Amino acid sequence: MAAALCIAINYINGLMVHTFHKNHGLHLNPRYILFMHLVVNDMLLLSQVSLLLLTDLLFNINVAICICLLLIVVCTNTNTPLNLAAMALECYIAVCFPLRHAQICSVKKTHLVIGLIWVMSWLAVLPDVFVALGTEPLSFFLSRVFCVRDRVFRNPLLKEKRDASYIIFLVLVWFILFYTYFKILFAAKGASADARKARNTVVLHGFQLLLSMLTYVWPLFVEGLSALFPEGALSIRFSLFILIQILPRLISPVIYGLRDRTFRKLLLKVLPGSSMEGPLMIRIIKR
Repeated sequence: MAAALCIAINYINGLMVHTFHKNHGLHLNPRYILFMHLVVNDMLLLSQVSLLLLTDLLFNINVAICICLLLIVVCTNTNTPLNLAAMALECYIAVCFPLRHAQICSVKKTHLVIGLIWVMSWLAVLPDVFVALGTEPLSFFLSRVFCVRDRVFRNPLLKEKRDASYIIFLVLVWFILFYTYFKILFAAKGASADARKARNTVVLHGFQLLLSMLTYVWPLFVEGLSALFPEGALSIRFSLFILIQILPRLISPVIYGLRDRTFRKLLLKVLPGSSMEGPLMIRIIKR
């Protein structure tokens, strides 16, 4: 069921990606570039999650292969709150500095921000790999395990490092979200429709971040409920996995794709195979 749900969400996200690539005007708008990065990031995460679920249901997998899969899962999971922070900053600049928006949020700078997001997420997990390579015997990497992070990166210091990095990332992202929200809130007093829409968008960023935070406390939920109901440990793990890890990934296309009027129009045009009109392209570029 979980793997099927991942595939269904990825199908929806795939339609979003197809819409983005079919309409080149979207490539010039940093808002849609960041949104598409979030969608592709979720697709990578869900693809790896589906693979992990299928392999763990059928058999334990090799530790070395598990590490490769976990690297992608951890990086993409870390990317989500960082990408949300970047999207909130873009909304803030668009509302509070509209005349400088094109200069500050250029396409090139947006791509640099995406690159920085990936560098930060890789730096958060690569030390775990290096510590495991330096402390674990070779036989461990040739063995098979149930592929979860704590069973592969077993050094207790790594868990403390992971918790510390989560706290740093979340404090940084929450600070950005609160700062941008209140700045946009004051700007929205002029009854600007764009400002009100940006304010609501930042609130949705915060809601999605709350759901993303559940992934950080998911191991605690699993351990606590499994201790209370040991006979249903496997069912508890997969139920919480669907609720906390998978379902929130459905929010991105719904909130940022279908909610956006321009993107929704383009998506409807792509579905029947019709082409985009020239005037609509111009409106996208000027947005």
